Amino acid sequence: MPTYEYECQKCGHKFEEFQSMKDAPLTKCPACKGKVKRLIGAGAGFIFKGSGFYITDYRSSGYSDKKKKESSDSAATPASSSPSPATPGSAAPAAEKPKKSPEKKGKA
Repeated sequence: MPTYEYECQKCGHKFEEFQSMKDAPLTKCPACKGKVKRLIGAGAGFIFKGSGFYITDYRSSGYSDKKKKESSDSAATPASSSPSPATPGSAAPAAEKPKKSPEKKGKA
C-alpha cells in the first residue's frame, strides 16, 4: 500500500497517510479540519534483489569460454622478461608504437 502526502489549504499542515490505492483521497486536515489536497509524490526507488544486474551477467557463452581459455593459456606459459610481439590485428603496446617525426609549423 502506498503512502500519500497531503497539504492543508487552510493552515499549510503537511502530513502523510498510508492508504490503499482503492481508498478515496482524504478531504479534511487532521489539525484544523480544513480542506486538503493530495500532493504528487516522487514514488519509490528501485530495489534490486538477486543476480542479473551486472553487465557481465548478460555476456555470451562464447565470451566466457574465450576468457577461460585465455586464463588457462596464460597460467600454463611462464612469464618472460621481454614483451611479446604484437599479433596481427591487435594494438601494439605503448612502448612499441612508432613516434611521429616533429613537423615544422608555420611553413607550408
